[in-house]
Amino acid sequence: MSEGLQLTLLGLLAISLMALAVVIVRQVRGTAESREKQRRLLLHRTGRLGDAEITEVSEDTLFYSYLARGVQYETSQDISAVRDQLPENLELLIGPAALKYSVNNPANSIVVCEEWSGCRRKAGAGATH
Repeated sequence: MSEGLQLTLLGLLAISLMALAVVIVRQVRGTAESREKQRRLLLHRTGRLGDAEITEVSEDTLFYSYLARGVQYETSQDISAVRDQLPENLELLIGPAALKYSVNNPANSIVVCEEWSGCRRKAGAGATH
Protein backbone atom coordinates (compact mmCIF):
# COMPACT_ATOMS: atom_id res chain seq x y z
CA MET A 1 0.00 0.00 0.00
CA SER A 2 1.36 3.39 -0.93
CA GLU A 3 2.15 6.03 1.66
CA GLY A 4 -0.44 8.44 0.18
CA LEU A 5 -3.20 5.84 0.44
CA GLN A 6 -2.22 5.06 4.04
CA LEU A 7 -2.41 8.75 4.97
CA THR A 8 -5.79 9.09 3.27
CA LEU A 9 -7.15 6.04 5.14
CA LEU A 10 -5.75 7.37 8.43
CA GLY A 11 -7.38 10.75 7.76
CA LEU A 12 -10.75 9.11 7.04
CA LEU A 13 -10.43 7.00 10.18
CA ALA A 14 -9.63 10.09 12.27
CA ILE A 15 -12.62 11.98 10.84
CA SER A 16 -14.90 9.00 11.49
CA LEU A 17 -13.69 8.72 15.09
CA MET A 18 -14.23 12.44 15.68
CA ALA A 19 -17.75 12.23 14.25
CA LEU A 20 -18.49 9.23 16.49
CA ALA A 21 -17.18 11.14 19.52
CA VAL A 22 -19.48 14.10 18.72
CA VAL A 23 -22.50 11.78 18.46
CA ILE A 24 -21.65 10.09 21.77
CA VAL A 25 -21.16 13.41 23.57
CA ARG A 26 -24.48 14.74 22.27
CA GLN A 27 -26.31 11.61 23.40
CA VAL A 28 -24.73 11.73 26.85
CA ARG A 29 -25.32 15.45 27.33
CA GLY A 30 -28.76 15.43 25.71
CA THR A 31 -30.50 18.25 23.95
CA ALA A 32 -30.57 21.80 25.22
CA GLU A 33 -34.20 21.25 26.24
CA SER A 34 -33.38 18.14 28.29
CA ARG A 35 -30.45 19.89 30.01
CA GLU A 36 -32.72 22.82 30.90
CA LYS A 37 -35.35 20.45 32.27
CA GLN A 38 -32.69 18.70 34.38
CA ARG A 39 -31.54 22.11 35.70
CA ARG A 40 -35.09 23.07 36.69
CA LEU A 41 -35.74 19.74 38.42
CA LEU A 42 -32.41 19.87 40.27
CA LEU A 43 -33.21 23.37 41.54
CA HIS A 44 -36.65 22.17 42.61
CA ARG A 45 -35.19 19.28 44.59
CA THR A 46 -32.13 20.97 46.10
CA GLY A 47 -32.74 24.72 45.85
CA ARG A 48 -33.40 27.11 48.69
CA LEU A 49 -36.88 28.59 48.85
CA GLY A 50 -37.19 32.37 48.68
CA ASP A 51 -39.54 35.21 47.83
CA ALA A 52 -39.75 36.77 44.39
CA GLU A 53 -41.77 39.44 42.64
CA ILE A 54 -43.00 38.67 39.12
CA THR A 55 -42.75 42.01 37.37
CA GLU A 56 -43.70 41.21 33.79
CA VAL A 57 -44.89 38.31 31.64
CA SER A 58 -44.90 37.45 27.98
CA GLU A 59 -46.23 34.40 26.17
CA ASP A 60 -43.15 32.33 27.03
CA THR A 61 -41.17 34.31 29.64
CA LEU A 62 -41.63 35.33 33.27
CA PHE A 63 -39.58 38.31 34.44
CA TYR A 64 -38.96 38.45 38.18
CA SER A 65 -36.73 39.89 40.86
CA TYR A 66 -35.56 38.61 44.23
CA LEU A 67 -33.08 39.25 47.01
CA ALA A 68 -30.59 36.52 47.99
CA ARG A 69 -27.62 36.98 50.34
CA GLY A 70 -28.08 40.74 50.21
CA VAL A 71 -27.89 40.89 46.41
CA GLN A 72 -30.84 42.00 44.28
CA TYR A 73 -31.37 39.83 41.18
CA GLU A 74 -33.55 40.69 38.19
CA THR A 75 -33.92 37.82 35.77
CA SER A 76 -36.31 35.83 33.61
CA GLN A 77 -37.35 32.25 33.03
CA ASP A 78 -38.42 30.63 29.78
CA ILE A 79 -41.76 29.01 30.62
CA SER A 80 -42.55 27.49 27.22
CA ALA A 81 -41.91 23.93 28.50
CA VAL A 82 -44.21 24.38 31.53
CA ARG A 83 -46.78 26.72 30.00
CA ASP A 84 -49.59 24.16 30.47
CA GLN A 85 -49.20 24.45 34.27
CA LEU A 86 -49.89 28.18 34.27
CA PRO A 87 -53.14 30.09 33.85
CA GLU A 88 -54.13 31.12 30.36
CA ASN A 89 -54.04 34.79 31.39
CA LEU A 90 -50.41 35.17 32.48
CA GLU A 91 -51.05 38.74 33.66
CA LEU A 92 -52.67 37.18 36.76
CA LEU A 93 -49.21 36.02 37.86
CA ILE A 94 -47.75 39.50 38.24
CA GLY A 95 -47.02 40.08 41.91
CA PRO A 96 -45.54 38.05 44.77
CA ALA A 97 -44.26 34.54 44.07
CA ALA A 98 -41.95 31.93 45.55
CA LEU A 99 -38.75 30.82 43.87
CA LYS A 100 -36.06 28.25 44.32
CA TYR A 101 -32.42 29.14 43.84
CA SER A 102 -29.06 27.41 44.09
CA VAL A 103 -27.29 27.93 47.41
CA ASN A 104 -23.93 27.82 45.60
CA ASN A 105 -25.06 30.15 42.78
CA PRO A 106 -27.99 32.35 43.84
CA ALA A 107 -28.29 33.73 40.30
CA ASN A 108 -29.46 30.25 39.21
CA SER A 109 -33.18 30.28 40.01
CA ILE A 110 -36.65 29.15 38.91
CA VAL A 111 -40.21 30.19 39.64
CA VAL A 112 -41.84 27.14 38.05
CA CYS A 113 -40.86 23.65 36.88
CA GLU A 114 -42.54 20.40 35.91
CA GLU A 115 -43.06 19.35 39.56
CA TRP A 116 -43.53 22.67 41.39
CA SER A 117 -44.79 26.20 40.97
CA GLY A 118 -44.11 29.25 43.08
CA CYS A 119 -46.64 31.28 41.12
CA ARG A 120 -49.61 32.63 43.04
CA ARG A 121 -52.76 33.59 41.22
CA LYS A 122 -54.60 36.74 42.20
CA ALA A 123 -57.84 36.45 44.17
CA GLY A 124 -60.76 35.31 42.06
CA ALA A 125 -58.50 33.58 39.54
CA GLY A 126 -59.25 30.06 40.75
CA ALA A 127 -57.22 27.55 42.69
CA THR A 128 -53.52 28.13 43.24
CA HIS A 129 -50.78 25.80 42.08
